[in-house]
Amino acid sequence: MNIIARTIGNLAKTCLGRTVEGNSLALARQNFSGLPAANGSILAEARKYLENSMLGLQQIREKNTLLKMHERGPIIKKRKSKNPFNGAPFAKGVVLKTLIKKPKKPNSANRKCVLVRLSNGKEMTAYIPGIGHNLQEHNIVLCRVGRCRDVPGVKIKCVRGKYDLAHVVKNRS
Repeated sequence: MNIIARTIGNLAKTCLGRTVEGNSLALARQNFSGLPAANGSILAEARKYLENSMLGLQQIREKNTLLKMHERGPIIKKRKSKNPFNGAPFAKGVVLKTLIKKPKKPNSANRKCVLVRLSNGKEMTAYIPGIGHNLQEHNIVLCRVGRCRDVPGVKIKCVRGKYDLAHVVKNRS
């Protein structure tokens, strides 16, 4: 509808912006049907122009007939994958820094996290599950997909017992 309003505006500007002799020439130029202009009537010309443009829009619209649309079915957009590893279940990474993050509002604690440079080149914050860890800078960890739900921005977790991250130590009392 915006295109139609714009074209009518352009047509009116060309017709009204010139002299009386110029109006018939401008309308003759704008006429697409090949017939002479109807006594310089702006409304008649606008009506012809709209009919032609609507026919064109109908045919061009995605270049589909109803039969083609029925055969192909609905158009389903592909959604971007939310997986941080682009579909892989695990990724190896190098620890750049150990962090302590605060959880969101109803919870209160200190979540132990690490900043990891993954093998795919991304730098992400990973949560370390369990009590206590031995990670330092330049240690190698295996990361899996899994959010820490109460810490914003943490979408992966470290796997205990792989590479430099040891298993959770059992307390003997």
